[in-house]
Amino acid sequence: MRKLALVLCLLAHPALAELEEARDLMDAGQFEAARAALWPAARSGNAEAEELIGVMYALGLGVEKDELRAFEWYLRAAMKGHPGAQSGVGWYYEVGIGLTAPDLVRAYMWYVLSAIGGDPDAAISQEEVAKKMSADQIEHAHKLIDDYRTWLYPFR
Repeated sequence: MRKLALVLCLLAHPALAELEEARDLMDAGQFEAARAALWPAARSGNAEAEELIGVMYALGLGVEKDELRAFEWYLRAAMKGHPGAQSGVGWYYEVGIGLTAPDLVRAYMWYVLSAIGGDPDAAISQEEVAKKMSADQIEHAHKLIDDYRTWLYPFR
């Protein structure tokens, strides 16, 4: 019965079927085919597909490794509330890849938002980046968090 419900759900929501197919292709190491399967959903604004394409660019899976494009795909998904992408954006800000310099305030902000969204590792990242920050930086980050939280997570 559960399997039938999943099949019916996938038929009713083609984007879910594309994502499932893309994950299977990634698991099989068929990254170019996975990207092709993800592309329509990502271009339509699906945050999960956007995040997976970000992973592909970050790691060079089926595409040439490109940190700037990875960051942009993660950011698209993060702005839609995808916790994994939010953590990814936090990491890019923390280490400064693709940026002129690291930005610990924004790194902290994205880690906190990711934790609010349910990413189990984000709180650890938040604690680690906080060790590198001043009290003023953390206070500033919390002002930004308050701005984003009401938009991304209005009921949390």
